[in-house]
Amino acid sequence: MGMSSLKLLKYVLFFFNLLFWFCGCCILGFGIYFLIHNNFGVLFHKLPFLTLGNILVVVGSIIMVVAFLGCMGSIKENKCLLMSFFVLLLIILLTEVTLAILLFVYEQKLNTYVAEGLTESIQRYYLDNSTKAAWDSIQSFLHCCGVNQTSDWNGNPPASCPPEQGVKGCYMKTQDWFHSNFLYIGIIIICICMIQVLGMAFALTLNCQIDKTSQAIGL
Repeated sequence: MGMSSLKLLKYVLFFFNLLFWFCGCCILGFGIYFLIHNNFGVLFHKLPFLTLGNILVVVGSIIMVVAFLGCMGSIKENKCLLMSFFVLLLIILLTEVTLAILLFVYEQKLNTYVAEGLTESIQRYYLDNSTKAAWDSIQSFLHCCGVNQTSDWNGNPPASCPPEQGVKGCYMKTQDWFHSNFLYIGIIIICICMIQVLGMAFALTLNCQIDKTSQAIGL
């Protein structure tokens, strides 16, 4: 690989990571917005930190840190930053694979846990403003009512429930949407994993080429 190929690889890696860094900034910004305005509240009181705002802040921060390492490592041709970028991408990829396997193996237990958590939060609707905000936002956005059906509200559905008869529960509607779009979700996940693998390959290739270039010029 010549110097021109090295520069091309360096700038491709830099601009791709710069794009992901901006995406991370946007995700972090949305997360902070949701934390400040608390639009979606808390649904699972056993896991009070599991809110949309917190999830977006964590994901956005991780993307920004990894993309920053990739940007600086490539443009500065810094081996330490490039290997840090490689290792973090590898850890993220292995974590995603592990989570996918665990979700597949414990799917039924997870469904039961989520349904029980949502049912418990319904009982706190009139007692906790955060729970009320969460259910009102979700029912209005998804056009659904209750966990599985309107009767989950024990004959006293809130105003955020659609007035029509036979409206599906929010959890059932989410499951139906997931199953009907399973193929597209799978394609998106595979594409994300491929981008991560390509990023790792580019970082490793650039790192090796920096070694060869240094040896060639006698450094």
